[in-house]
Amino acid sequence: MAATEHTDLLVIGSGAGGLSAAVTAAHLGLKVLVVEKEPQYGGTTAWSGGWMWIPRNPLAVGAGIVEDIATPTAYLQQELGAQFDAARVQAFLEAGPRMVEFFRSQTALQFIDGNGVPDFHGRNPHAALGGRSMCAAPFDGRRLGAHIAQLKPPLSETTLWGMGIASGVELRHFFNALRKPASLWFVTQKVLRHFGDLLRYRRGMRLVNGNALVAGLAASAFAQGVDIRTSSPAQRLLTEHGQVVGAVVGGLEIRARCGVVLACGGFPHDVARKKALLPHAPTGQEHWSAASRGNTGDGLRLGEAVGGQVALDAVQAAALAPVSLVPRADGSHAHFPHLVERAKPGLIAVTAAGQRFTNEADSYYDFVSSLLAATPAGASAQAWLVCDHTFIRHYGLGAVKPAPIPMGAMLRNGYLRRGHTLAELALACGIDAAALQATVARYNQQALTGVDADFGKGETPYNQVQGDAASGYPNPCMAPLERGPFYAVKVVPGSLGTFAGLRTNASAQVLDAQHQPIPGLYAGGNDMHSVMGGTYPSGGITLGPAMTFGFIAAHHAAGKDL
Repeated sequence: MAATEHTDLLVIGSGAGGLSAAVTAAHLGLKVLVVEKEPQYGGTTAWSGGWMWIPRNPLAVGAGIVEDIATPTAYLQQELGAQFDAARVQAFLEAGPRMVEFFRSQTALQFIDGNGVPDFHGRNPHAALGGRSMCAAPFDGRRLGAHIAQLKPPLSETTLWGMGIASGVELRHFFNALRKPASLWFVTQKVLRHFGDLLRYRRGMRLVNGNALVAGLAASAFAQGVDIRTSSPAQRLLTEHGQVVGAVVGGLEIRARCGVVLACGGFPHDVARKKALLPHAPTGQEHWSAASRGNTGDGLRLGEAVGGQVALDAVQAAALAPVSLVPRADGSHAHFPHLVERAKPGLIAVTAAGQRFTNEADSYYDFVSSLLAATPAGASAQAWLVCDHTFIRHYGLGAVKPAPIPMGAMLRNGYLRRGHTLAELALACGIDAAALQATVARYNQQALTGVDADFGKGETPYNQVQGDAASGYPNPCMAPLERGPFYAVKVVPGSLGTFAGLRTNASAQVLDAQHQPIPGLYAGGNDMHSVMGGTYPSGGITLGPAMTFGFIAAHHAAGKDL
């Protein structure tokens, strides 16, 4: 007989969705246990940008950005189309601001606003110029005490010597460190503090982005007496009379009086599920996700085993993003998501035919959608991000850092390709040389006028915010590629996670084949079928709903009104 343990709420998975449910439930008086199969807690959230899309959030309202709930509802209606689920969308939009107010007033987690961050699709008349986004505020890792040892650090390739860099003002200082004395001083202070932390604590303690989000949630959980157990995989759910009453975890039978929350991060590294749900990955191998490698579809399988249903009708089953494969010393490859540099002036994306295929400054999801549409049937989807020497030394390119960080290692391992001329670069990459030269010549002419007649680059507020208005060119997203040598990095279809998950109702309860809730079973994060239906209307539409529906699930499990 397996040993038995009792709790009120069992949460399987330790990303934002799971920890939001755990902290909320503990605050409501429940005894909560979080189990995580990996040696460190945080999941993909710990590697993320930490941004959340929460329309009408308190930080926006406090800054005077006030909108009726009808406006973001209309934005989502137009963006989601047939995937619009009125009940779940309403639950998300109503509970989101309450979730934010709870965490910032009752827990260690704090936020910074994204009041200047526009929605992705500015041509939608209901899109906002700002006020719907927010991010976790920087967090002092020392507040976690000994628990810092189990916090998953940020993905090393997206850091500078292991130091996370927050988006926005902070990132701009790093780009301008060799150009502006104030930026150099800012960067010097941050680097010196980081190396001081490395000497004293063996890791950076100024946590930002998703690492700060997880740290704030975890610190709040520990303060409420929540037990977070790492290296504790769940094998199966326990049911009695059609109700989920717990789970078997590492040979231990855990009974959960109020239910179980599945928040295992979706299926980005489940080969069989990718083969079934991603048309561009016919063997399941042609998709390179930047999500945590431990996210292998466990939650979906656990839910299906007790009658849950995985949605098969998402517009896209994954949160698409262009990814480059970065060689590591052990022979493996990191999956680097290209989220920042594509909108900066002086970069284009081309196929092997040497042709542009999209607006490079559009969202990562839209970029890969365009790449897939431009790829002939049966061919492998891939593209090259191409820039000149001025660009790469200013902004970097993928995992290649800007000056003064050397890039020799990336040239030697083949990640970065270089040519003294465009023709040489084309030869190094297998790109049609004549077509590439013609494409760059046309692009350079357009950059001087600021009008991208081919793809409308720089026309939307989102494009413009992602660009660099200080470049001196008419369009903040366009500049000529003219100073050799020239460089390129290959990108392939990947994702930041998955969208297709277990069908749920507005209370985050998992539904069976008859669309009825399975008592005692909830899904959160990417184990829940995305409320966005596989579309990507704005940045933060993964973590915003994850945090919100975790908050909702905890209230329902505790029998409390929001």
